[in-house]
Amino acid sequence: MGVDVPRLRLVVVVGQPKYTSEYIQATSRIGRRYPGLVITVYNWARPRDLSHYERFEHYHATLYQQVEALSVTPFSARALDRGLTALLVSFLRLYGFDFNGNESAALLNRDNPIVQMAVSEISRRAGLVTGDAQIEQDVRKELNSRIDHWLSRASKLASGGARLGYRGKDDGRTLGLLENPGQQQRNLFTCLTSLRDVEPSVNLILNEYEIGSQTEAPEETQESENPNAQ
Repeated sequence: MGVDVPRLRLVVVVGQPKYTSEYIQATSRIGRRYPGLVITVYNWARPRDLSHYERFEHYHATLYQQVEALSVTPFSARALDRGLTALLVSFLRLYGFDFNGNESAALLNRDNPIVQMAVSEISRRAGLVTGDAQIEQDVRKELNSRIDHWLSRASKLASGGARLGYRGKDDGRTLGLLENPGQQQRNLFTCLTSLRDVEPSVNLILNEYEIGSQTEAPEETQESENPNAQ
């Protein structure tokens, strides 16, 4: 899983895996560079295998529709921290052309109907999904907090002769509002670019000194077991 070996061209799947996502991951290891062959071997005594055998063609024709939904807690505090900013920015940029362009980030106006609609619709959706009026109020508060931060950032840059963009540019003038997740501390406008960008990767260094010292036998024990030791 997760390791690409270009020379792999054949995989045999013995029994249907429990999850479709696991099946896709296992079978997609082969055929990355050259043609690949997947052989699936079912066990007639297993009801799950028998079911997949009977609807083999339809299952593989709709493979990605069969992927199981992830278990998530929508609109929890940490989910809002990580996803609400991207949702707000996406809504504003995709709803018409007022805030679509990169440098349109500097034109944010709280009284703009699109901004007001974004806050209203996103918070209303949170209330409908959770059935909790308090969650709706919390989401509205978080959205307004991000808009406050956004307006403050745009104002400060404008007073200094710079300009706010969604992404920074190498023009000596446009600074970015959004930040990619990384080693730096997260802020309100750190946006995930993938559902796999949960945390930055960590480099590990294995120190075997402690392990080696614990596995070695005491010196006097080694000498007592060796009759030729002096």
